[in-house]
Amino acid sequence: MKTKKKKKVFVEGPISPEFIANSIAKHQTKTTIGAHDIFLGQVRADIIDEKTVAFIDYSTYQEMAEDKLDEIREATFEKFDLTCMHIYHSLGKVAAGEICLFVFVSAKRRRVVFDAITHIVEAIKKDVPIFGKEVFEEEGHVWKENQFEG
Repeated sequence: MKTKKKKKVFVEGPISPEFIANSIAKHQTKTTIGAHDIFLGQVRADIIDEKTVAFIDYSTYQEMAEDKLDEIREATFEKFDLTCMHIYHSLGKVAAGEICLFVFVSAKRRRVVFDAITHIVEAIKKDVPIFGKEVFEEEGHVWKENQFEG
């Protein structure tokens, strides 16, 4: 039985604007695609108990998270007529204002990408074991709780 190669999902530190732009640029040669949609998750400088979040330190059980992301990817391709899908999530320190999640989908038609991107982001938030320690500008930290909209 042939083992499927897992996609690289995790990147150390923030996801740079250059990385995002390069990912988009690579799709210009794919002329059967009619629509793309992108979700960018950005670290907020939330105020919790009168303390301001300076950065989030992301960690995960990487093998377990990659398995879950593969399940989400496969289920999404079965449910939606996508041409391609890319998911990247940060590990380690990501400062307020920086990008920590980049999801990019493509398809022949626009409605598909809108619905698929929402499905993917909600599944990641709900099912993937990624943990964020919100570290304050002042002393201390709290563990981030994911909030779901779906």
